[in-house]
Amino acid sequence: MKMPVLSNRETDNAVSSISNRLNLQKFLSKMPVYLFLFVFAFVFIVPFFWLLSGSLKTSSEVFADPPIWIPETLNWANYKEAFTSFPFFLYFKNTIIIVFFTCVGAVFSNSLIAYGFSRIEWKGRDAVFIIVLATLMLPFQVIMVPLFLLFKEINWVGTFLPLIVPHFFGNPFFIFLLRQFFMGIPKELAESARMDGANELMIYWKVILPLSKPVLATVVIFQFIEAWRDFLGPLIFLNDNKLYTLSLGVQQIMSQNDPRWTLLMAVGVAMTLPIIIIFFFLQRYFIEGITFTGSKG
Repeated sequence: MKMPVLSNRETDNAVSSISNRLNLQKFLSKMPVYLFLFVFAFVFIVPFFWLLSGSLKTSSEVFADPPIWIPETLNWANYKEAFTSFPFFLYFKNTIIIVFFTCVGAVFSNSLIAYGFSRIEWKGRDAVFIIVLATLMLPFQVIMVPLFLLFKEINWVGTFLPLIVPHFFGNPFFIFLLRQFFMGIPKELAESARMDGANELMIYWKVILPLSKPVLATVVIFQFIEAWRDFLGPLIFLNDNKLYTLSLGVQQIMSQNDPRWTLLMAVGVAMTLPIIIIFFFLQRYFIEGITFTGSKG
């Protein structure tokens, strides 16, 4: 009995039909996961949407009962008034200066330290690494008084230096994150560079760092968020209004006798947008950094 011979077009149609059916089955099998992620994401999106909505409302609409999610008229004047109610752009510039230099310090100091813990063999390396990780248990509230006394003694209080310089001396969480990633980079690459005459600093700079963009982007995002929203550090070390950051500016609005909640929400949106923007541009590297760090080492 002869088997029916299918033309190329019929074969392609059959393969395409089978492929579509398999893709549909795969999608349906993951539907519960997608629904769970959607609900989980919705929980986090709702507060930001309420913040954005509140920044465009009138004061009466903010406290309306039942709640008004979409204002009748978009009150963009709230943003203009918020930016002029305190030196917003001066505080924004101060915040950017601190964020930029802390990110630079976090990337280079932590990556160099992590390179020493992951790629160089030396006596007592693992014991020192455990001690470094143990410092994670120390909250900032425990060391802020000794730090203040130290910086006051060297006349750094009232400047940006106490908020910037410590980030050039390592962070235990970032050191751990970078070390785990560096340990996943093949040692043969470093050995090849060493055979070509490269020293450890050249290997670190020309081999390890170019391959570590995902985890470096992760460090930048974490450090950006930490420095951008920091309130306690500027509150302790800055005593001049001209050096205040945005977090202290928000506190000025909240400390008024009758705080304007619409203005506070407008400033909140303005402070949230830079974090969203930097994550949007670095999200691919961020996800790769977290994934690779968790699967290597």
